[in-house]
Amino acid sequence: MARQTVRPDLRYSEEHEWIDSSSPARVGITAVAADALGEVVFAELPEAGSQVSAGQACGELESTKAVSDLYSPVNGTVVAVNEALEEDPSVINTDPYGAGWLFTVEVSGEGELLSAEDYAERFDAEVLAD
Repeated sequence: MARQTVRPDLRYSEEHEWIDSSSPARVGITAVAADALGEVVFAELPEAGSQVSAGQACGELESTKAVSDLYSPVNGTVVAVNEALEEDPSVINTDPYGAGWLFTVEVSGEGELLSAEDYAERFDAEVLAD
């Protein structure tokens, strides 16, 4: 089985969420998490305007295998959610770092985040080449 990949330009939480450096920051789950979940069939995301806290559950992803909590990698205010996931949540599996993003957040503080290299080493993934 091929190792899952992580993008070098993102940072990662222990709970398998990624965050980019834009403002507001975009959040999603890693390919490692998407693969472990199996086919995602429903995404319950935090509402725009709600507060999220680093390391705290802020939603759920339901797959054909299980229901898993979604954790925020940062503190802040949710600005937008990816409404396209209501129609087709499976895009989380097919494009977790692109069209499968979950929500954007105006960051007020960060939790403990891992570099791509640290995440890849810890979860047996491979960092994509730049």
